[in-house]
Amino acid sequence: MNWNDEYRKKKISIDEGLRNIKSGTKIVTSMAAMEAQGLLKNLHRVEDVENVAVATCLNIGEYPFFVNKEYEGRFLNESWFHSVGARKAVSSGLRTVTYIPNNLHVAGIERIVANKPDIFWGVASPMDRNGYMTVSLSTVYERDMVENAKMVILEVNEKAPKTHGDTHVHISEVDYVIENSFDIPELPDTEPSEIEMRIAGHISSLVVDGATLQIGIGGIPNAVARLMEDKHDLGIHTEMFTESMIHLFEKGAITNRKKSLWPGKFIATFALGTKEMYSFIEDNPGVLLLRGSYVNDPYVVSQNENMVSINTAISVDLTGQVCSEAIGTRHYSGTGGQLDTHRGASMAKNGKGIIALRSTAKKGAVSTIVPLLPLGSPVTVPRQDTDYVVTEFGIARLKGLNVFQRVEALLNISHPDFRSELRKQARDIGLI
Repeated sequence: MNWNDEYRKKKISIDEGLRNIKSGTKIVTSMAAMEAQGLLKNLHRVEDVENVAVATCLNIGEYPFFVNKEYEGRFLNESWFHSVGARKAVSSGLRTVTYIPNNLHVAGIERIVANKPDIFWGVASPMDRNGYMTVSLSTVYERDMVENAKMVILEVNEKAPKTHGDTHVHISEVDYVIENSFDIPELPDTEPSEIEMRIAGHISSLVVDGATLQIGIGGIPNAVARLMEDKHDLGIHTEMFTESMIHLFEKGAITNRKKSLWPGKFIATFALGTKEMYSFIEDNPGVLLLRGSYVNDPYVVSQNENMVSINTAISVDLTGQVCSEAIGTRHYSGTGGQLDTHRGASMAKNGKGIIALRSTAKKGAVSTIVPLLPLGSPVTVPRQDTDYVVTEFGIARLKGLNVFQRVEALLNISHPDFRSELRKQARDIGLI
């Protein structure tokens, strides 16, 4: 079989691809660095349609179909995880974006059951001589969609790195290919602040040599990486592959040799970072991108001994309820895999689930440790699951503690400027 002939038969233009979109069409596109820019930049040009739903996750770009009021009723961005553009649309009062509550390891599967996609429109690396492409930097739900959508369209991008793991897609599985070269979006590292370094110091003290880590992104995780250079034989089993992991690998702190699962391999389900990181991952057999339904399954995560999950939060109440995705009713991001990996790490032998946050927000004006979560706040990690909470003022281990003890533990790591008032409020509502 000449797979190049098959490829040529299926090759179409973006405009030809858009003709498959009718009123009521349900579309899913690949996520983050792999979002299908040909689709998202041009979707608003599809005329005479209404109620077209597009499921995305962690949009990097801000696209006309959901940021402009004129497209209300015509297009709806169903978001598994809000980013800047989605937040802007929601805060502007537009009804072009809505959130899909989810835990990452079942997000794709639940979508297929509840709203089977008519079209999966993703991004792929170029085809090899055997007819295989890869979905490149994300296989959170992408392979599941290839296998279940009624139609599969892939934008083949020469700049998308070939990756290893559950990322391979054969041309025979694809209905159409569109050649579309664009720069892969980047997310530069952020420089950690002094407070974030203090938080990281407490977290580092909880990590033993030989531990397997799930590390998120942002100032605190980057600071954590800087303070783990003297660790030995760390491993990675993580939702998101980040720049800090390469840093620790090159310093010799990460070897992946002591992992219970997949020794010798970085395990992740998507990657987002810089060109240098993408070059590290490209055709690297030491980095496996596996399905989110596997990587983030708490029962899989828990099989790694000394598993440590490090996630950040917006606020924590005095009984241990964690909110990481909203400020009251104002949705900010998403659950993502936080509860998945926190539960998995907490269940692991000698494992630890860590929630990290600065003790204050708004330049020190408000406490992030609160008596009660604001009305309407979603609970990302229920208090019965919360393990360790860390601020710049220390560590609170909550598992097994009664409410009186939890209040005291969390007061001890709150900002000193707010402790007296927090204690008074705790008394007023009967927590102590």
